[in-house]
Amino acid sequence: QVQLVESGGGLVQAGGSLRLTCIASGGAGRRYTMGWFRQAPGKEVNDREFVAAINWGGRYTRYEDSVRGRFTVSRGDAQNTLYLEMNGLKPEDTAIYYCAVTPRDSRLAAKNDYLYWGQGTQVTVAS
Repeated sequence: QVQLVESGGGLVQAGGSLRLTCIASGGAGRRYTMGWFRQAPGKEVNDREFVAAINWGGRYTRYEDSVRGRFTVSRGDAQNTLYLEMNGLKPEDTAIYYCAVTPRDSRLAAKNDYLYWGQGTQVTVAS
């Protein structure tokens, strides 16, 4: 069992920046890929959108097209902390952002491969 806790969300003006953090506990000895997903207002859980992912060790990353070049995903040295640096935020980035983990490689993992999820942190971008 892996527990995930996100933080760092908030209200920001368009063009601004935020840094999200996710801390994982449990799952000792497992080398998980960690990822960020988001659920926009009015969308269902099944419509949760992939944002970015990074594998164990940080060698490989993957981004959704709309955030590539604006968002940067990274992990702490201990591999149990996940970050999402978000720059150039747009109103369409408004969503609840979730952290999740999967044993699959970040280049291959689909949303359904992610086994554990956090409770989410709200990001609101005002125009």
